Amino acid sequence: MKVLVVSTAGAGHVTPLVPIIGALLSGGDEVVVASGPEAEPIVRSTGARFALAGRSQAEWMARLATRTRGNPGHGLAPERILHYFLPRAFAEVGVDEMIDDVLRHGQELAPDLVLFEAFALAGPLAAELLGVPGVAHMFGPLPPQDTVELANDAVSPIWRAFGRDAPGWAGMYRHLTIQICPPSLETAQVPTGETLHLRPAAPPLGPRVTTPRPVVYVTFGTLFNANLDLFRLALEALSDEPIDVVVTIGRDLDPADLAPFPANARVEQFIPQADLLPSCSVVVHHGGAGTTFGALAHGVPQVIIPQGADNYEHADMCERACTAITLRPDVLTPANLAAAVRRVLHTADYTAASLQCAKEIAAMPDAGDVARALRAWISASPGIRRF
Repeated sequence: MKVLVVSTAGAGHVTPLVPIIGALLSGGDEVVVASGPEAEPIVRSTGARFALAGRSQAEWMARLATRTRGNPGHGLAPERILHYFLPRAFAEVGVDEMIDDVLRHGQELAPDLVLFEAFALAGPLAAELLGVPGVAHMFGPLPPQDTVELANDAVSPIWRAFGRDAPGWAGMYRHLTIQICPPSLETAQVPTGETLHLRPAAPPLGPRVTTPRPVVYVTFGTLFNANLDLFRLALEALSDEPIDVVVTIGRDLDPADLAPFPANARVEQFIPQADLLPSCSVVVHHGGAGTTFGALAHGVPQVIIPQGADNYEHADMCERACTAITLRPDVLTPANLAAAVRRVLHTADYTAASLQCAKEIAAMPDAGDVARALRAWISASPGIRRF
């Protein structure tokens, strides 16, 4: 099977695709990943072929900024972030930036299907023009339906430029959707098409690791980690707590920039989460998909300090399920963070709900299962191929 994968270039959008890319390659499928330049190292690490599609996301944002006096999205309430950026940045700008390159790569590959992460909305248009089914891969909960309707409006002129009518939902759910949220976290329903479920993170390889004191892991991912003040606030907040604090700041930063550290803290550039999460009692982070679902897969409750984009969606999802406390920027203080960590540590409901999510995740199909299901689906669905 030949698969054209389409992704926007942000690590939080590309990384959730890595397991299914790996499983497809392991099964002998040919995989080409079309994305922006920032995604190339992640794609090449999988062994898939990288195909450049569009410019960097910084250039997308600069293009969007030419239509605004201020920075795009500034002044928005958190619950309106996706309503702004999905139609404007990912639909209007992103599809226009990517579609010509994606279509060219698709014509060269002649794929059997186009697999796209949910916000790579050049994917469903490319699938339409190539005459193959499109498969949407979620990287978190389903986006609010009204944001997807706005995205459909935004892509309609681009579809018409190719002589097609936008099919609703910006093409996102047209044929098959891969959902990654466990049942207790996903409250919405895919409005049309078929669905597969995929485990969002690997389950623990062994039992939990017992430590003399609770271990609290602090990370702000790879996009928001440049804000060292967040790390400083967390270190200050937790410095007098009877816990051990492990902070990872990213390979591009120097732990010495945060020195001196509190006596109960250890600061590193990078520690594989699979090595660290089995010993953690709480994870403090920004709400990125990788950390959110990694913690859930290990049954570790969270304190989420959302910084932007889909962070707020993940934070709300986890707070509703009682697996996390959310501290939004307007209430974030050292005292409030310390209180939130204490509450999560000492309230049994957070651990119980997190462990329930871990059980659900462990029971979900893994990437190998989903890759096999995709092959069977393509073989059994000739009516939607080359339509």
